Amino acid sequence: MVPVGVEIKETEVSDEDFEEMKGFVRDYLAASVESEDDGGRMRWYPWHSADYRFNHILNVVDLATDIAESEGADVDVVRVAAVFHDVAKLEAEQDVHAEAGARVAREYLQSRGNYPESFIEEVCGAVVDHSYTGDLTDVPLESRCLMEADVLDKVGANGAVLMLLRMGYESRTHMDSAKMVDRVLQRAHDHTERVVSDSAESIAHQRIKRVKWIREWLEEEVSRMDAEGVTDR
Repeated sequence: MVPVGVEIKETEVSDEDFEEMKGFVRDYLAASVESEDDGGRMRWYPWHSADYRFNHILNVVDLATDIAESEGADVDVVRVAAVFHDVAKLEAEQDVHAEAGARVAREYLQSRGNYPESFIEEVCGAVVDHSYTGDLTDVPLESRCLMEADVLDKVGANGAVLMLLRMGYESRTHMDSAKMVDRVLQRAHDHTERVVSDSAESIAHQRIKRVKWIREWLEEEVSRMDAEGVTDR
């Protein structure tokens, strides 16, 4: 007999099952790129490759799980939704990739394991919600945890390095590096205003602090080089 007041968790995803999900998503992303003659719809930016997209997914899984645990959300719903949230990113257009990802997640969960339909609906709902641009208080808690994690991966040291990599594709030199990092800071502040949970806000502030350090170091060193006439231009 279950003690009064103890919640019975309807669905549990084992670590083994979750590893299989990650393997499926990794292979799905790779196949999405390999199936296109031009090397992938967004392959012209390396961070839109299958490897980058899968790394982003893993980052979001970790962030979303931490936020879900802190906020009292259903961790299994959140982490499964996180691993599938961008599974269709390389084969679907941006404005429909969330819906396409939810279809892939549904097919996977219905064909493997014995997951109840209620669990599948929650996971797919969160996958669809993750591209919602409105107020995060409008969506269920599990969707919010995923959405907060998704935007947080775009800021911080990771976001700063990605922005610096972009410089080469825009024919910029190191002299513009501080300005490029300013873009990350602006994005970080915008995302911080959007997140709702205390745990996500704490993560955002930590990441903003790191980007500010990078920005200060770049400005100091690059401005010194500029003053000494050391330039690539």
